[in-house]
Amino acid sequence: MELILIFFSAAIVNNFVLAYFLGICPFIGVSNKITSAFSMGLATTFVMTITAIVTWLIYHLILVPFHLEFLEYVSFILVIASLVQFVEMFIKKVSQPLYRALGIFLPLITTNCAILGLALFIVLREYTFLQGIFFGVGAGAGFTLAITIMAGIREELDLADVPKAFQGAPITLIVAGILALAFMGFSGLISV
Repeated sequence: MELILIFFSAAIVNNFVLAYFLGICPFIGVSNKITSAFSMGLATTFVMTITAIVTWLIYHLILVPFHLEFLEYVSFILVIASLVQFVEMFIKKVSQPLYRALGIFLPLITTNCAILGLALFIVLREYTFLQGIFFGVGAGAGFTLAITIMAGIREELDLADVPKAFQGAPITLIVAGILALAFMGFSGLISV
């Protein structure tokens, strides 16, 4: 039951994008179309899940036993950069259209602070290995949910009569704020 609570807490209540405002760059930049937003969400979820596994192992099996906790940030950033390169090469090989659709935002997963935040939260909250995996999958699912909802709203806004002063970035930021407020409504339900 605790693992399910961790998953839903990371996905909905403590959504990285809408509660912590981590990962805003791809959230705003790739949320023009539902297909590319969903694909970006899946790629980010994959990277977050693998990051949760690898960083937990590195921290608990290498850094802590050898008293090298001060290398936490450097080692986590290296792991994330390596994983993103793997995902980028895989997507380029499997789906050229998706690779072109994600464009510059795919390599930017490396600098997506949501992924580094995930690794640091796992250490800070002292999650076990299994809890860390559920946290990683939940955080990725929450990112995918947020970016896909935003893309759906933005596709509808393209057809709406938005005043000229609010077109583009202003209406996007207003919608992001309203989504964050909507997700805050879940904050009384679960917090793990």
